[in-house]
Amino acid sequence: MTPADRRTILVVDDEPHIVRFTAMNLEVEGFNVVTAGNGMEALQALDAGDVIDLVVLDVMMPELDGFETLRRIRAESSVPVIFVTVRGDEADRVAGLDLGADDYLTKPFSPRELVSRIRALFRRADLSVIEATEPPRLQEVVVDDWLTIDFDQSRVVAGSKEMRLRPTEYRLLYQLVSNPGQLLSHDTLLERVWGPEYRGEHQYVRTYVTYLRQKLERDPRNPEYILSERGLGYRFKDLEN
Repeated sequence: MTPADRRTILVVDDEPHIVRFTAMNLEVEGFNVVTAGNGMEALQALDAGDVIDLVVLDVMMPELDGFETLRRIRAESSVPVIFVTVRGDEADRVAGLDLGADDYLTKPFSPRELVSRIRALFRRADLSVIEATEPPRLQEVVVDDWLTIDFDQSRVVAGSKEMRLRPTEYRLLYQLVSNPGQLLSHDTLLERVWGPEYRGEHQYVRTYVTYLRQKLERDPRNPEYILSERGLGYRFKDLEN
């Protein structure tokens, strides 16, 4: 990946003044910027061969809306994507995260907030799954005959099938597994996994816990590993029992 101060961001919006304003502010912060006026142009830009390090994607666009654009992006790429949209209700936010968006900002937003979220995403992408400053460092954890987690190799096997986890999923799983039986609040997980900018954004935790349960649990609807404390947070099963 290119150095942080020269990373390339694709800005996708059907309103030219928003594209110009966003691009100007990102360029001032040292980013390279590529622009697209709709979803089809965005896909063409991603297919052009140039390295795109992150996508800022509007939802409400003609020809191909942001949701469908993201579906097509995720079929080919894990590039970080931030949705920016006037559609700020919880259902739309959940839909965006479920499709694989990494963040979701509601218009209007400040350029400073967008840059802060972008830098937070790059920090998460750059850091290893396990923070070097977090002793003791977990390596292989054999939970039972169904689930084995090897953090050293970034490898998870559930029911003899190797599961592909995204970096944020690994980081969340590490926090849970390294504190077995301990209740971790939503805000504690947000700060440790996403960063202090995300305090209060509990939907991120709920969505990523759902992702993990779908990949790790025998029956995601009746989880035995990642357990909920309604309204409080989550805990991983006590490995001593």
